[in-house]
Amino acid sequence: QVQLVESGGGLVQAGGSLRLSCVASGRAFSSYAMGWFRQAPGKEREFVATISVSGGNTYYRDSVKGRFTISRDNAKNSVYLQIDSLKPEDTAVYYCAAARVESRIAGNYLYWGQGTQVTVSS
Repeated sequence: QVQLVESGGGLVQAGGSLRLSCVASGRAFSSYAMGWFRQAPGKEREFVATISVSGGNTYYRDSVKGRFTISRDNAKNSVYLQIDSLKPEDTAVYYCAAARVESRIAGNYLYWGQGTQVTVSS
C-alpha cells in the first residue's frame, strides 16, 4: 500500500502561482511513476502531468504545457506540481497518484490521494 497526501492548494488570482506537493508513505515511493490529475465541478477527472520513476521523463496535457512543471524528490518521498500563470479554467481538485509506469490514463494508477482544491479567481 502507498498512502498519498496532497497539499498546497488554495485561492489565487489569475496569473498567480502555486506549488502542489504530494507526500507518500508506505511501500517504496521510488519504484512508482507518479501523476497529477484534476477534476473540475461537473467534469470528469483529467490527466495533467506524469513523471517516470527516475524523474527523467515527464509528460503534460497540452493545455498546461509551459505553465505546469512536475518534479519529484525520491529522497523525500515527494512529487510536486509547480503551477504558473494560473487561469480560471485551472480551477479544480488536484490529485496525485502512483502507477507502475508513467501514464496519461487514470485507470493505470494504483493509489490516489484525497486531493487538494485549487481555485483561480479572474
